[in-house]
Amino acid sequence: MYNLKIISSTVRPGRKGPIVGAWITELAKQNGNFNVEFLDLGEINLPMMNEPNHPVLKKYQHEHTKWWSAKIDEADAFIFVTAEYDYNYPAPLRNALEYLSQEWGYKPAAIVSYGGVSAGTRAANALKADLSTLRMVPLAESVNFPFFQKNINDQNEFEGGESAHKTADNMLRQLVRWTKGLKAIKEDKE
Repeated sequence: MYNLKIISSTVRPGRKGPIVGAWITELAKQNGNFNVEFLDLGEINLPMMNEPNHPVLKKYQHEHTKWWSAKIDEADAFIFVTAEYDYNYPAPLRNALEYLSQEWGYKPAAIVSYGGVSAGTRAANALKADLSTLRMVPLAESVNFPFFQKNINDQNEFEGGESAHKTADNMLRQLVRWTKGLKAIKEDKE
């Protein structure tokens, strides 16, 4: 079993990221290859980067950073659940990424994006570029929801639908493959 962290990027009041995250978390658990943990940046509430040392040094001073470092370090793979704000992914996710350096490396990352007409794809593309600079491998396979609010039922639960389930299943299969391969690379210390 691989450790999969699913990270929801939104923090504002009224956000929908956690319910989209709950949907993909359930599908990831059903996959059977992952120990799944959902990390909600709205609940974690990392302050704007406040470490005195550069993250590459791993000389963390604050307990919130040490906790975040441990959570990310234990992961073998990630799924980022992101909205699109002003043609990009939300600033709290960028902040959470920049808190760390080495902990992200040599791990695959899938993206579930949501938004209006663009389905959050502009945010996903911007996120992919930034993930690669942290030595992560963003997958080509992703799940994108245009006009995502139509997928929220009267109980405030997200319903992906048959097509989204098939797309998510394919993304999860690819995530398993990349996790296997990158685990070998990560363990190969130079």
